[in-house]
Amino acid sequence: MRKTVGIVAAAFLIACGTVQAREKIIIDSDIGDDIDDAFALGLALSSPDFEIIGVSASFGDTQTRAKMFDRMLGELGRGDIPVAMGAPANVNLNAFTQRRYAEGGQFARTTHPNAVDFILDQARKYPGEITLVAIGPLPNVGAMIDKDAAAFRKLKRVVIMGGNVRPLLDPYGVAAPIAPHPEWNIKNDIASAQKLFNAGVPLIVMPLDSTANLKFNEVARTALFAHGSMLTNILAGLYYEWSAATRSPTPIMYDPMTLASLLDPSLCPLTAMHLTVDDAGDTKQTPGASNAQVCLHSDADAFLHFYVKKLTAH
Repeated sequence: MRKTVGIVAAAFLIACGTVQAREKIIIDSDIGDDIDDAFALGLALSSPDFEIIGVSASFGDTQTRAKMFDRMLGELGRGDIPVAMGAPANVNLNAFTQRRYAEGGQFARTTHPNAVDFILDQARKYPGEITLVAIGPLPNVGAMIDKDAAAFRKLKRVVIMGGNVRPLLDPYGVAAPIAPHPEWNIKNDIASAQKLFNAGVPLIVMPLDSTANLKFNEVARTALFAHGSMLTNILAGLYYEWSAATRSPTPIMYDPMTLASLLDPSLCPLTAMHLTVDDAGDTKQTPGASNAQVCLHSDADAFLHFYVKKLTAH
């Protein structure tokens, strides 16, 4: 009887729209260089609203990036999440600040599926359902468009951290504005960025305009690391490894905003714009119908409060 009641109740809730399907996401990342990719993965793993279909390593030393994904997911009991790997390239190899962690541990997988094939296969399997969150340079994205643009358009949307549209203002009004300039993720594969902006897939852009202000200050870091969960302990260790390598105490949380904004759109309000990437890697607003939803402003304090609360809720 109880089982019957439970089935009826579940059917009623679904009919009423109170049970929502989780957001299917794939994260394409150059994890291991800057620390914000690891913080972004931590947010995804801490959010029941996400169904992580897979993660993929992109740009440069993709083999070690895949190993880092293997270890993080294994230590957190999420070895069920597929780890795909993009084509390795002999670029930016000395920037891998978290190599010691990535090459250690007991969880390295013997094989990884090809990232391009894996993501396209998932787009075909779940048409109109998958959000691709691309938080690194875009060689995997460009290769997908080249291989099967029709399958790529089966993605629900693509969310990227990339670009710089407007001058960056000093929040204290002391330093002169910094003129828009080619941003790392765009300038390291300009051709792929141009393909993405012309692909006809719904696109959400988190540029430097709304992410360069997200400094992960000492108070917020202390609150996070003091939580003492397996996840926050891993992130603390990776932070100190990154900080020692870069001689920098304060990370900037560029990449986590892509995921945070999906969970709470008020953190980064969107504006419809037509963006193009020129041959120098500049991301510019140009005349034409909107091809992207762009966040130009964010509240750093609200974001940090949201982030720390999410990761310390378990």
